[in-house]
Amino acid sequence: MKALIQRVTRAQVTVDNATVGAIDQGLLVLVGVDPDDGAPNIEKMAHRLLNYRVFADADGRMNLNVQQISGGVLLVPQFTLSADTRKGLRPSFTSAAAPEHGVAVFTSLVEAVKQRHARVETGQFGANMQVSLTNDGPVTFLLEH
Repeated sequence: MKALIQRVTRAQVTVDNATVGAIDQGLLVLVGVDPDDGAPNIEKMAHRLLNYRVFADADGRMNLNVQQISGGVLLVPQFTLSADTRKGLRPSFTSAAAPEHGVAVFTSLVEAVKQRHARVETGQFGANMQVSLTNDGPVTFLLEH
């Protein structure tokens, strides 16, 4: 599982001109699911997402996590994160999870995060989404499990 996290001052996902998820300050998380991802990956990733320290403390250091600032978490499924881009000029998606497995793992991740944090929004699996954000910093990290 891969999660590209971005510290944002705001983020929004629309599908067919309708907002399906939006947050103010917090984390926009693009999630890629691999074929072998399961319960252990989900629990570890949920813990890391909520505890990764990317927000500034009183001294301006990245020492606070999204829970400590009462920020939002916007989880967006993005199968292209699992693409194999090591050769050629076109990505290969043979390394990405099948859609059935991908939606099951993504849904489980969303539930795991919601059990631990109140402010959680999502994109829509399988939809053509438009994601808009204001990246704060910019601060972006790739987490893998």
